[in-house]
Amino acid sequence: MNENERYKIISNDYADLLVEYRRSIDFLEDIPDFSYNLINDKYAALHIPVGEFSENGMSRFGYAAVPKCYGLMTFFPRESENGYTVRRLPEENITGRGVLIGFVDTGIVYTNQIFRYPDNTSKIIYIWDQSIDSDQYPKEYFYGTEYTREQINEALNSENPLNVVPCTDTIGEGTAMAGIAAGFHSEENNFAGVAMNSELVIVKLKPAKANLKDFFGIPEETVCYQENDIMMGISYLLRTANRLRRPIIICLGVASSQGSHKGEDIMSNYLSEVGGIPGNAIILSAGNEGNQRHHYYGEIIPPDYYEMVELNVGADDKNFSMELWGYQPNLITLEIYAPTGEFVYDITDDFIGQHSFAIRFDTTTIYVDNFISETYSEEQLILFRFKNIREGVWRFRIRGTQDLVNRFHIWLPIRNFISEETYFNNSNSYTTICLPGNGYNTITATAYSPVDRELDSNASRGFTSINVPKPDIAAPGVNILSPAINNSFLPFSGTSIASAYTSGIAAGLLEWGIVNGYLPNMDSTIVRYIITSTATRYRNIIYPNPEWGFGSID
Repeated sequence: MNENERYKIISNDYADLLVEYRRSIDFLEDIPDFSYNLINDKYAALHIPVGEFSENGMSRFGYAAVPKCYGLMTFFPRESENGYTVRRLPEENITGRGVLIGFVDTGIVYTNQIFRYPDNTSKIIYIWDQSIDSDQYPKEYFYGTEYTREQINEALNSENPLNVVPCTDTIGEGTAMAGIAAGFHSEENNFAGVAMNSELVIVKLKPAKANLKDFFGIPEETVCYQENDIMMGISYLLRTANRLRRPIIICLGVASSQGSHKGEDIMSNYLSEVGGIPGNAIILSAGNEGNQRHHYYGEIIPPDYYEMVELNVGADDKNFSMELWGYQPNLITLEIYAPTGEFVYDITDDFIGQHSFAIRFDTTTIYVDNFISETYSEEQLILFRFKNIREGVWRFRIRGTQDLVNRFHIWLPIRNFISEETYFNNSNSYTTICLPGNGYNTITATAYSPVDRELDSNASRGFTSINVPKPDIAAPGVNILSPAINNSFLPFSGTSIASAYTSGIAAGLLEWGIVNGYLPNMDSTIVRYIITSTATRYRNIIYPNPEWGFGSID
């Protein structure tokens, strides 16, 4: 990537891909005018002319190369509710001092008083706003605008801060999370962050490109981010921490229901790798898919040879995607029936070697990408992309290898991307931990109410699709008083809120271990061990638990 090519990163005339660039990438030989932007020494984002990425893009480039789509994991208050203040770290001498907390999310309202020291200077060291294009981008990243603490302080001392640093959070998730993790005490609002002396590095994500949202059928107005930008943001946080020689918590509140839910994909692998480096701890949101009816789990046990799956499609959901994942060595085939009861198509083993084809029925088009062994998971994947799909109950008659027990999962997009009217009949609320929360060397937080000690009904549930225990920990995440974008304080809920709370706790651990020198090699795995081993557990629950993980955070 160079200065003359960087326009491709934000241009909708170019589609983005995500690759391990040291692997053989044969398809690049046929693509003119492509560029790449390095994430680290292993991963890169490719930018290719959008015309090269057509409806057969999956079969041409592979499922893993197409960036996953991420959405918000916060429930914003719709009416007057009581908010509950999180507790600060109990030890007076442990406050997160010397530790950075980095967020890759919707940005931050940097003018809020809880992010300012008493002398009116900011606790935010850097903001990288990917959505504001300028020549002041971070070195080697080639897009967005980087703002330093000096610039932020200048803005705070001006009459119109946004004229000096025109970056803010217009959605609210990033501001709420940063406040919960590290905001200063606001006595008049009865608010305090967990690790008040931690400092912040913020990445504001740019919106996903229209061509990617259109490919997966995500509505144009929906808040959506893409995987390569998130990985770029994580890379920026790591480089910043290395340059400042300070330990860092990296917290992700955004999440996706795409993928095998196995914890083996590009994003999960990347986080696992960096989580094993001393000084880093990775905190992730479990997701809010627990009660959305977006997951179906099936078992076909001989002598039965099929299972009927019913998908109710709402009137507002004309375009969306759906992923069916099988288990090796099973081979899933299926028949599709329209809401009228008419037979539509039979996906047989004759098509296993054919990666992509289109099914047309009436006004509906179904694009099918069938992978007998997806690159990272090594499991069978059938990806459906519905275009102008008819409302009603669609039926999928799933078949498997007749002399084996055939297990399979089907996942719909997260709740932000489709309406409440699209769901599975006989759905399954487990195995709904969102990407990248199923990976290794990371801490995945689910949400509970600190008042009645009940798990949030929306919270995604484990375990992973290969039965590895996730989530790791339950943290306060229901009606938690948080800073809002209008400088008020409102009750926010969701597993993103729980991940922010957990990040504050983790910052205290890194201060104790690394800054104070008691455990200088502390990494994400050690932080996970301490948090889970000291968790509060109840006698009537077996741990690790697919709902509570290893218990509620102490």
